[in-house]
Amino acid sequence: MIGDVIGRPGRRAVQALLPGLRDEFTIDLVVANGENAAAGFGLTLDTAQELFDAGVDAITSGNHIWDQREIIPHLDSDLPILRPLNYPPTAPGRGSVEVNGVLVVSLMGRVFVGNYDCPFRAMDALMDRLGERRRVVLVDFHAETTSEKTAMGWYLDGRASAVVGTHTHVGTVDARLLHNGTAYVSDLGMVGPRHSVIGSNVQDALERFLHQMPHRLTVASGPVRFNSVMIDIDEVTGRATAIARVDREIG
Repeated sequence: MIGDVIGRPGRRAVQALLPGLRDEFTIDLVVANGENAAAGFGLTLDTAQELFDAGVDAITSGNHIWDQREIIPHLDSDLPILRPLNYPPTAPGRGSVEVNGVLVVSLMGRVFVGNYDCPFRAMDALMDRLGERRRVVLVDFHAETTSEKTAMGWYLDGRASAVVGTHTHVGTVDARLLHNGTAYVSDLGMVGPRHSVIGSNVQDALERFLHQMPHRLTVASGPVRFNSVMIDIDEVTGRATAIARVDREIG
């Protein structure tokens, strides 16, 4: 599972590194958060296709999924691109998709992010509908605070195979297996420029912080950090048996 892919530098890093990682680790399924793949804000059909061509099997998202309006009609297509599950049911797209027998879920937090439907109840409703039909369930929880993410990990422990956090673009060091077999990490990190403010040009970000005035953010350049985790899951029980960070850098 790959952290937020940031603009062209992030897409290029995925294209350069992912095929080799799939071979090196004999990876069966790749999920990437793509909501920042188009110039740092949103996702287009072309940028999504670049990720699929590089070896990504499903794309999750978050609060930026609507930033590029051209993607909206494609959210109701057969493409494995997800908007968060806990948007109203009238919103375009879907919050979960089955890929190669694995259920992938995109979920949105509420603390310091926005007024969304309850992510805990949304997951309860989904799991109730599924019953025992889906053994392997991967959840990308796109949320701001580690407390909300950690709470979701414990809430789904034993019901989801993995709960991984995205959104802050800073990878955390708390990857672990919870008591009932759910793999957890608070944040995957990002695939984006290392010398940046969470992927954005440093000077652009400083203009906002120093002057409190609107200022366009652009994607930074330079070496790219590739953040992800690799999870081993028992397909019979749906329980994770291992989780480890896989972090790389490319010039």
